[in-house]
Amino acid sequence: MRVECAFYGPLRDPVGEKTVHRELEDGATVGDLLADLEDEYPGLDLLENGKRRDHLTITVAGKDVRHLDETDTDLEDGALVRLTGAVYGG
Repeated sequence: MRVECAFYGPLRDPVGEKTVHRELEDGATVGDLLADLEDEYPGLDLLENGKRRDHLTITVAGKDVRHLDETDTDLEDGALVRLTGAVYGG
């Protein structure tokens, strides 16, 4: 299956692009995708002990994975996954 990943804020720097497409096995989860992205882009720090890092907001088809099954959320062909890091300021 093919999914689209959109990166926002500081997550875009290690990737070098706003959007990338990934080919994944059928039945892949958000956790599978995050591990794949970390392997491809070593500067990304998305997982800690197999779980989404707290400072990340990840949505699948517009729904926050915190309200779904976190990293166990199933992906479907054509899904849009948005990844946003925390932004701090003052």
